[in-house]
Amino acid sequence: MSQDRTLIISPNWIGDAVMAQPLLQLLSKKNPSRAIDVLAPPSVAPVWRAMKEVDNVLVTPFRHGALQLRERWNYAQVLRARGYADAYVLPNTLKYALIPWLAGIPHRVGYKGEMRYGLLNQLHHDDQPPRAMVPFYAALADAPRDPLRASLPRPALAVSDEQKRLTRGAHGIALDKPLVVFAPGAEFGSAKRWPAAHFAALARAIVLENQGTQVALLGSPKDREVCDEIVALALAASVRVLNLAGATRLDEAIALIASADAVVSNDSGLLHVASALNRPVLAIYGPTDPDHAPPFSDMAKSMSLRLECAPCRQRECPLGHHACMRELTPDMVWIELRKMVG
Repeated sequence: MSQDRTLIISPNWIGDAVMAQPLLQLLSKKNPSRAIDVLAPPSVAPVWRAMKEVDNVLVTPFRHGALQLRERWNYAQVLRARGYADAYVLPNTLKYALIPWLAGIPHRVGYKGEMRYGLLNQLHHDDQPPRAMVPFYAALADAPRDPLRASLPRPALAVSDEQKRLTRGAHGIALDKPLVVFAPGAEFGSAKRWPAAHFAALARAIVLENQGTQVALLGSPKDREVCDEIVALALAASVRVLNLAGATRLDEAIALIASADAVVSNDSGLLHVASALNRPVLAIYGPTDPDHAPPFSDMAKSMSLRLECAPCRQRECPLGHHACMRELTPDMVWIELRKMVG
């Protein structure tokens, strides 16, 4: 390719990819004529395809966690031929910093991470007080040690009306009725999950007060079991809930969220997708800090009991009581959600 291009090497998590999007907005503003490509794992690629700043999404051929040095060298030669002027390496691992170095990309930017001196030649140091994820990634648009920007753009994704319509139809969701999406999963661990019984009770409150409203559960195949439990508990209360966990591709889940009237989510990747699509979002936090990665929607509410033991940032409750989630009751959440769906 003849024109200079920018390469973004994606994080491995959906939420992190979403929160890196303002970095692309800043880079596009700095170099409006420079196309941006993203190298991303298959599990995250659909998120980048929903960003208007992205020209091409290149899907990584590497196995998770494997060095695969020969494969990285071979792929780097493919990147070399595309003519990149700069690369922004968002994961902190050594193996991802190898790729732009092997590809001969002249300007290579990222955090020090795993002692990546030499592999990166614009090295940032995360030695400031802990920053929220959006400013953490956005800082890479500036020189190291530059003052943090006073204001930053919000993460933004876009889905066409046609894609929303087709995806609703493909999954049996009526176009003429309201849709509330629940995202009850959390890849991080069970501590971040609001109890299934609470989700079921919330579904009952929504449907009883808003007749005809559809409630759909989204998540990965790993979330299918907890979503089945929610469906069974809701059905026992005579409320029908549609379980789509594991039944949608990520691009379909993004389209369904884009068409939702409101989204209720644990601190997960789908929460940040909903926020970037500017849907009304109610975010539930327990063991994680609601200030670290909050939703940015025009209509958003972060709920946390902020107990003394939180945020513990543990995958499972170290005290065994999971009070940060159990004691955040469906009634408390419904008071706030009612303002969005009423």
